[in-house]
Amino acid sequence: MEGNNTNLDAAIESLLNVEKQMRLAGDVAGTRKAAIDIVELCYKAGAWKTLNDQIVLLSKRRGQLKQAITAMVQKAMEYIDLTPDMDTRIELIKTLSSVSAGKIYVEIERARLIKRLAKIKEEQGQIDEAADLMQEVAVETFGSMAKTEKIAFILEQVRLCLDRQDYVRAQILSRKISPRVFDADPSKEKKKPKEGDNIVQEAPAEIPSLLELKRIYYELMIRYYSHNNDYLEICRCYKSIYEIPSIKEDPAKWIPVLRKICWYLVLSPHDPMQSSLLNATLEDKNLSEIPNFRLLLKQLVTMEVIQWTSLWEFFKDEYENEKNFLGGALGDKAAEDLKLRIIEHNILVVSKYYSRITLKRLADLLCLSLQEAEKHLSDMVNSKSLIAKIDRPMGVVCFRTAQDSNGILNSWASNLEKLLDLVEKSCHQIHKETMIHKAVLKA
Repeated sequence: MEGNNTNLDAAIESLLNVEKQMRLAGDVAGTRKAAIDIVELCYKAGAWKTLNDQIVLLSKRRGQLKQAITAMVQKAMEYIDLTPDMDTRIELIKTLSSVSAGKIYVEIERARLIKRLAKIKEEQGQIDEAADLMQEVAVETFGSMAKTEKIAFILEQVRLCLDRQDYVRAQILSRKISPRVFDADPSKEKKKPKEGDNIVQEAPAEIPSLLELKRIYYELMIRYYSHNNDYLEICRCYKSIYEIPSIKEDPAKWIPVLRKICWYLVLSPHDPMQSSLLNATLEDKNLSEIPNFRLLLKQLVTMEVIQWTSLWEFFKDEYENEKNFLGGALGDKAAEDLKLRIIEHNILVVSKYYSRITLKRLADLLCLSLQEAEKHLSDMVNSKSLIAKIDRPMGVVCFRTAQDSNGILNSWASNLEKLLDLVEKSCHQIHKETMIHKAVLKA
């Protein structure tokens, strides 16, 4: 073994001399070959520590050429999977990553190395270390990295942040990806870079396709929005997944997604965005495959009071059944929120039909106690989804909006305008009739 080491050292020494001559002569190909030869020599001899030392030594030599460092890092990366044990593997990755730190020409290699190291850390259960490692790398600034690889890298950063429950940083990182990027047509992208452009590298084989990345992105965003129960955003994420061609073509895949869209639509607070999504979903022909959900959405659109107990009796099984589908069960919190949404819907319906109503009658219509009815009504007025006034001593709710003088004048002005418009149209019609009549008489 001693003899082997001496032979190896001697061989490395002679190659280092060759490398020095080539480097001083400015011979790119020669320097690169010498550097690669040294790396190969150490690998063949199984001298992993020497390999690490030589990589550091070569990279620090005075006036070392970029091409030589790039070639050496790329060559050594091929040996990562061939290391005899995990410690050697981690050591080699760390060496290569420190050598390539701060060098733009090997930034992609460094990003891939960090990703490998983070994966190892995660497998060892060190989620925090893995997330910290990944956050160091800002891949969005890499000009020559393939788009899909960039997105995959950022998604990995987001996933690790969600795993360590760092929701703020997960959101900041997720904003580096614009959802519009998933709608690009890969076939139409410019194939030939212009003169002076960086040549974009091909993404490695294990990087998923753009549409697959789209699904992963929205699934991660669903995890993020679920943390603070933002039902409407969760619904929009499922809607985006639902639009992916591979899912839309397979009923086994789209039915669970459409179920989730319906549930989260019903759970979302009433606002214009929710209304437009609700109506768009109702027009979806695929909804006929899950008639119960069509019925549920239909009830929400219809301006009629919904009886909570009978609705829950009817949909309880579907709700329980949800745990067998994609995304898992909806929690107890969702069941409470569902009841709340039905109450809000009922209050809105009552406000459409009544301008004044007694609190007792309102409570009867909503199947609630007086206190509960008053509380829900107050909450809705607070959230500005409804305009109402409660006269508590009289026990009367007034849904009419009090208009200021400007509002009244404006409504009068518009009414007058409509009236004059009608008069003008009538005059026009009379004139037309007279002309026709005269023409008939003349004939």
